[in-house]
Amino acid sequence: MAESTPPAVTARQLCVVVPTFNERDNVPKLFAKLDTALAGIAWEVIFVDDNSPDGTWAVVRQLAQTDPRARCIRRIGRRGLSGACIEGILASSAPYVAVMDADLQHDETQLPKMLGLLTADKAELVVGSRYVSGGSADSFGSARLGGSVFATKIATKLLHVNVADPMSGFFMIRRDRFEQLAPSLSVQGFKILLDLVATAGGKLRVVEVPYSFGTRLHGESKLDSMVVLDFLGLVLAKMTHDLVSLRFLLFALVGSVGLFVHLVTLYILSERYGVEFAESQAIAAFVAMTGNFFLNNRLTYRDQRLKGFSIVRGLLLFYLVCGVGLLANVGVAFSVYDQEPIWWLAGAAGALMGVVWNYAVSSLFVWRAK
Repeated sequence: MAESTPPAVTARQLCVVVPTFNERDNVPKLFAKLDTALAGIAWEVIFVDDNSPDGTWAVVRQLAQTDPRARCIRRIGRRGLSGACIEGILASSAPYVAVMDADLQHDETQLPKMLGLLTADKAELVVGSRYVSGGSADSFGSARLGGSVFATKIATKLLHVNVADPMSGFFMIRRDRFEQLAPSLSVQGFKILLDLVATAGGKLRVVEVPYSFGTRLHGESKLDSMVVLDFLGLVLAKMTHDLVSLRFLLFALVGSVGLFVHLVTLYILSERYGVEFAESQAIAAFVAMTGNFFLNNRLTYRDQRLKGFSIVRGLLLFYLVCGVGLLANVGVAFSVYDQEPIWWLAGAAGALMGVVWNYAVSSLFVWRAK
């Protein structure tokens, strides 16, 4: 039997990665704009969709059936722009990869120029910048513009990032350089360019090209009111070389709030209503753990937020985890006190053990990555 010969396929020179969430109306428009802007270039576009309720992934699949340059990665149970970009870039075999939004605010006509800088070896990373000469962010409202400029200044000062617009979501990079940095990148958050530049530590040759940031026409922004936490977490992680996790700090902060709730509940039940101490303590612990669970679900693990019946299952597991954590807390505290009878040292050691246990086991079993 003769061996079959695979059909000839033009190797893609450029892959455009587009993270999406509820962008079904923008997908066909962006594809048409890319088709015009990238005439004469072997390209493909990978839409990485976070299981959009509006069926963005279905629109991309339908497009892919008529044009093989369109591809879709549909992510189930995972959210986050940075993680979507990383998955999309690593899914491509093209030597050059661009990242841009689906909301038509980035200027696709700059892509050939960006590609030319990379292929001519004048840069390893080309950034579409709103803040260099010729660039513009006039479509921003005053509050968003101020926040963007402020965040850029913080990133520049604290992380020593020498890029005028490190918060840009529009850039192009050599894929081989990206793959070298990928293991150290965060899959949480929205600022993958800042993460890239900070992780590279000045070892990426960067060129910025100006563009005018456009106005969103359809869909919804992927930024929400908690994006500031993602930004601060990324800055903190890079400043400490990933030794300090914002997620852990949030978990500990929620635990502190829980301790306050516990003490207030205990005081009200035992002192105001005369409930027996043991019963008051049990109720207070139950109230505090319940509050901690819902706060963590809302803040600490918002990218893995439990919904529906999963909340009930998660809450029961959280009770179990915290119960074991309490035993660990007491055990370590007594062990330290036996060695060095200093009450505050023993108490702090026990509390630290408890929060580390609760965080580690909760991450594994309650809000486990899907």
